[in-house]
Amino acid sequence: MVEKLRFLYESDAPEAHRFRYGLLLFDIATILFIVVTSFLPRYGALEWVDVVIGLAVLADFLARIAISRNRLRDLAHPVTFADIAAIVSFLAPVVGEGIGFLRILRTVRLLRTYQLLARLRADSVFFRRNEELIIATVNLGVFIFIMTGFVYETQRWTNEKIGNYVDALYFTIAALTTTGFGDITLTGTLGHLISVIIMIFGVTLFLRLVQVLLRPNKVRYPCPVCGLQRHDRDAIHCKACGTILNIPDEGAV
Repeated sequence: MVEKLRFLYESDAPEAHRFRYGLLLFDIATILFIVVTSFLPRYGALEWVDVVIGLAVLADFLARIAISRNRLRDLAHPVTFADIAAIVSFLAPVVGEGIGFLRILRTVRLLRTYQLLARLRADSVFFRRNEELIIATVNLGVFIFIMTGFVYETQRWTNEKIGNYVDALYFTIAALTTTGFGDITLTGTLGHLISVIIMIFGVTLFLRLVQVLLRPNKVRYPCPVCGLQRHDRDAIHCKACGTILNIPDEGAV
């Protein structure tokens, strides 16, 4: 069983590639489900869908642990804690609805698997050419989504101005961009701390995205002599040491 799982999660076979793309689609579908259901009343049927998703995420988590070659290191990884929190929260109808908002932490899993990134680089010219931009955009989107969820779940009971996820998203974007309209503010010590976190970490991620957008287009190709990682797409020599480079090029598209 472990060898079969390792084959699906780690091998270079077409079947394994399809399996990992399926996991990515599952993660995206899960996120869409979280967003859509945040605007709906909590019907019993939706709670059982949560449980089914939670069991699927739990199966994926256990499979990754089973094939891990260093379980202590993997268990200590921050993404693992996010996975555990998401699993428990998806099972909220069983353990308590009050922690259901932690489902948003499932977004941390997006594009965090090395094998998936390698496959996307191999399969998609667009991804290879825009990898840093795509990853920076995903990271910023995940941060906004997570902070919006925390703002909503921590403020909706005490802050009359946070009535739904749109209000929470509006505040998050306003704080992220330091616009500060002042029509919605977070109350209490926890609310102030959340505002500080959004402004500090959110602006950092936003500036990273802007940097990727404005920086001259380069490719990642380690120089075999000095190790310089990034070069112009049409570079023939390394700018640091002058070594002749042989950067792979797909040609004109």
